[in-house]
Amino acid sequence: MMSHPMLPATTHDEAAAQLFVRDLKMFLTEAVEPGHRARAERLDPGVSSNARVETVYDRLHADEAFRAWGSLRRTSQEMLWASVGESVARQADSLEALAAAAPELGSLTLDPAFVQPTYLDSGDVHLMPGGYGHDDGTLLQGAVMDRGGAVYMLGRNGGLMNDVRGHTIVAHIFAQYPDLDPRNILEMGCGVGTSLIPVATAFPHAQVNGIDVGAAMLRYALARARHLGATVHLHQGNAESPPFPDVSFDLVFSSVLLHETSPTAIANIMAQSHRLLKPGGVVVHLEVPNRYDELDLWGKIRGEIEADYNNEPNWKAAISADYRALLTQAGFADIAVGYQAATSTPVRGAGGFSNTSMGTFRSWFVASARK
Repeated sequence: MMSHPMLPATTHDEAAAQLFVRDLKMFLTEAVEPGHRARAERLDPGVSSNARVETVYDRLHADEAFRAWGSLRRTSQEMLWASVGESVARQADSLEALAAAAPELGSLTLDPAFVQPTYLDSGDVHLMPGGYGHDDGTLLQGAVMDRGGAVYMLGRNGGLMNDVRGHTIVAHIFAQYPDLDPRNILEMGCGVGTSLIPVATAFPHAQVNGIDVGAAMLRYALARARHLGATVHLHQGNAESPPFPDVSFDLVFSSVLLHETSPTAIANIMAQSHRLLKPGGVVVHLEVPNRYDELDLWGKIRGEIEADYNNEPNWKAAISADYRALLTQAGFADIAVGYQAATSTPVRGAGGFSNTSMGTFRSWFVASARK
């Protein structure tokens, strides 16, 4: 399985612990969850109810088995971060040494006065201790995110590289904007660079920038990119107010950023995307492959579960937002809203964009437009 030098290694016991968490998550989802889905259907007051989802969700919580399942889902997530965190802490010195030995490529600009947005500071997203913004002056939080992300996705988003979303963004550009040859690129909410590197690789002549709230994330992202031979320029900042001049970029994109923000932030990010793009430039925002109105009863209940048991308070708002209207309001034209087939090998002319989702990990929701 493809990896990279900065990815935290594991001892036999650490790997076994992380694989156990992965398998526990799969068991809770594949073996136990169907029973709660069936019970939800039996408790359904019907589509005429004005509070259908809320009613069923409350009724499910009267069942001790459902509460235990929810608790185990949350506990499995806490176990994930604990097992990964302990492994990363053990090799802190070697990770810092690897970063110091990386080729001198790209740059990093941190803001010592940066203040985390309230929607991130008020809770640890995904239950990751410290969240995206935790900074102890090292790169370890980024290492935790990188290794933990691969386990969290159960290996279905590009294995240890966790990079299918980035390749899928490239595939969408090839499908919808085949003439685009970007020379200046920005990813909003780049994290540790799992999506940034595939885009940088696809457009090797571009200057590639990433912005993120986490200093530790960015330190790790730079070292990761350097070891992968990618030249990227990383900046600490908020996607709602990026520290770049107007009309600076030919391509602005994000990868599963919006559901980690807030309804107000989503609108602000669309407006900033328009401000930053040059005329003819393209914006691509990739998100989870769910639209609230298209979900069945259990799918909508799963959104409540994500909010309550996985610290995802903006989940419902993000999958309910009218992105066509938001992009239009921001000033965009040539808007495309739909689903891009997931891929790790984007090819020009392959298409793969449609109005139909193929399901989680098989496709991703995309809202894109040209300025």
